[in-house]
Amino acid sequence: MLDDLDPDGIRIVINWEGMPRGASVFVPCINTHKAKDQVNAIAKAKRWQVTTKIVIENGKLGIRLWRTI
Repeated sequence: MLDDLDPDGIRIVINWEGMPRGASVFVPCINTHKAKDQVNAIAKAKRWQVTTKIVIENGKLGIRLWRTI
């Protein structure tokens, strides 16, 4: 799918259509900069605004993204 992420070469499927404003999701990955770039490209295509932050959650590196608009 065009809206799937693959920052480390493994496909990550996010239910974008089920993501209301204010929702967030954690994406575990090593290549966090590529993940942020992919999320920003998808958000731009959807005309959404998102905030992304590189985080460690439960001992796992990744990004958390929030849909703001």
